[in-house]
Amino acid sequence: MGGACASSARDFGTLDRWARAQSPIHRLDPRAKLLATLAFALAVVSQDKYALGDQLPFFLFPIFLWARSGVPAGLILRRVLAVAPFAALVGLFNPLFDTRIALELGGLAISGGWISFASILLRSLLTVSALVLLVATTDIPALARAAERLGVPQVFVTQMLGLYRYLFLLADEASRVVLAYRLRAVHGRPPSWRVFAAILGQLLLRSLKRALRVHRAMWLRGFDGEMRRLSALSFRPQDGWFLLGWLIVFALIRFYHPAQWIGGAALGIWP
Repeated sequence: MGGACASSARDFGTLDRWARAQSPIHRLDPRAKLLATLAFALAVVSQDKYALGDQLPFFLFPIFLWARSGVPAGLILRRVLAVAPFAALVGLFNPLFDTRIALELGGLAISGGWISFASILLRSLLTVSALVLLVATTDIPALARAAERLGVPQVFVTQMLGLYRYLFLLADEASRVVLAYRLRAVHGRPPSWRVFAAILGQLLLRSLKRALRVHRAMWLRGFDGEMRRLSALSFRPQDGWFLLGWLIVFALIRFYHPAQWIGGAALGIWP
């Protein structure tokens, strides 16, 4: 448990370090990137569940962000694969309930359930990759400032920043608790359910005590619920062009189905 928490914190720390890199995407205003990513996710999830081909052009957005940001492809792929089992679980029963034949390829009949199942996996790949790239090119405090400037209630922004800053402390506490158990375990035996429950209880108590100390320290320093920042956001012309350009691209892909045009042209050229 502690190893998993520490590993997750290290992975998040890797994204956080990449968010402080320099590239054309990193230098964009966080509001432009946040709004473009939200519009992208909305356009992807609003597609028809059987429209696999119409979802493929949406790969332009994450590929563009990846190419212009310099974020390693392996970093993105690992996080996409980590979410893939949950997406597969969502559509696991689609082939059982939707048995209507929707497509035939070379004599192989494919039901609508399998197509919708593949659609869920593809949407997950698109949206998660875009979100990972957003976090890898914009640090969490900047995203919080952008959300606040876009009208998100301040209490949610404060909670997000508090969670972000406390995540690493929680992972550190979990690592210490598990290390203490391993030093006392006989022959390195894994913990039983009773011991595992005691470890969770200790972690909860340690986290609660740490949270109280952090809360008192913040109040002693004059914290009144508002996260004050030294730097201000600046929305430049290139930020507006980035946002407007991608909104137009998403609308064209969503409503005009370029994949069907390309497929029809290919069939016309190569019958």
